[in-house]
Amino acid sequence: MSQAILARFRLNYGEFQLAVDLNLPSTGVTVLFGHSGSGKTTLLRCIAGLQKAQQGYLEINGTVWQDSAQNVFLPTHKRALGYVFQEANLFPHLTVAENLQFGVKRLNKPSEAVDLSYILDLLGIAHLVKRKPNHLSGGERQRVAIARALALGPEVLLMDEPLASLDIKRKQEILPFLSRLHRELDIPVLYVTHSQQEVAQLADTLVIMSDGQVLATGPLSETQARLDVPMAQDRDASTVWPATIVGHESEYHLTCVAFDGGTLSLPSINAAIGTPLRVQIYARDVSIALTVPTATSILNVLGATITGLSDDNGGHSLVRLQIGKQVLLAHITRKSAILLGLQIGMAVYVQIKGTSLVS
Repeated sequence: MSQAILARFRLNYGEFQLAVDLNLPSTGVTVLFGHSGSGKTTLLRCIAGLQKAQQGYLEINGTVWQDSAQNVFLPTHKRALGYVFQEANLFPHLTVAENLQFGVKRLNKPSEAVDLSYILDLLGIAHLVKRKPNHLSGGERQRVAIARALALGPEVLLMDEPLASLDIKRKQEILPFLSRLHRELDIPVLYVTHSQQEVAQLADTLVIMSDGQVLATGPLSETQARLDVPMAQDRDASTVWPATIVGHESEYHLTCVAFDGGTLSLPSINAAIGTPLRVQIYARDVSIALTVPTATSILNVLGATITGLSDDNGGHSLVRLQIGKQVLLAHITRKSAILLGLQIGMAVYVQIKGTSLVS
C-alpha cells in the first residue's frame, strides 16, 4: 500500500483558481502556509470533500477518495478524517464527555474509534469531562474539538487555523498540547495557518501557497530557507533546527543544546539533559563576519558557508548559510553585504543572539 497523500485539484471560482499537485508524507505535520486568500482553506475543504473540485484526484495511503477522471467522489461522511475548524463548534447543551461520544456513536464501526482515555490524557482535558462548553476557556474548547476529531479514529487530521480565534494567552495555553500531538500522533496532520510561530513549532513539512498555487513544498528547514519565496523576506523569517539539551549553566541561567554542526547557548530551559527540542532562529538576529569575532557579548559564534544570496530591493540582502547539516537565514543590509564582499561559497562566521533562540 502506498503510504502518502496525493492531492491534485483544479478548481475555478472565476477570479480565484486553485491549481495544486502535491505528494505529501503520511506521517508528521504538514503545514499549509500563506496569506489570506492564498487557497489554504479551499485546499483543505477539497481534501475533506466539503468542496468538489471540477478536476481532482485524492489518494490517502493507497485508498482513492476522489478521481474525477473515473467519476469517483467519496462523500465527506465516508472519508476517514477528522476536521478541526477555527471555532470549536461544540454542542452547548452537552458535557465534554457527551460531545466526544456524539461522533463516536455515529460511526458505522464504533470499534474504529480510538481510546478516549488516551485522547483525554494527550490533550490534558480529563478533568473537564463533566463541564459544558460555557464553563471552558477558548483554549480548552479547542482542545475538546481536537479530541472529538481524534475520537473518530481518522486516517488524517485536518486543522483549519485552530488558533486563529484565540488571544495570545490562549494560544500559548494550547500550543504545548499541539506540540505533544505532533510528537505522539501516528497519523498525518494537515494544518492551515498564516503564523510563522505555529510553523516553527509544529511543521515537519511546509507547503507555501499564494493565489491558489503552491510556491514551494518540502521539509521545514529547507523550505523556510528558500530565497525565492516571500516567506524568506518577511520580518519574522526564521529557520528551525532540531537540537538536544546537553547541559545547563545554572549560574548564568543558560542551557546548552547540541545540533548537527555544533552547540548553542540558550536562555535557561527547565528540561532534563537529553530532551529533544526545536530551536527557532530569526533571520534578523543573525550577523555575519569574515573572521572570528572577538570581544563580543554574543555567545553563539559559528563557522558557516554562504549557499545563497538575494536582494529584496529595499536595501536588505538575504543570505542563506550552511552550518553542518543545518540551513540558516540572515537578513543584513545590502551595504554590509557589499562592504564584506559576500559571495556564494565563501566561508564566514555567524553570530546568533541568544535572545533570538526560541525553543
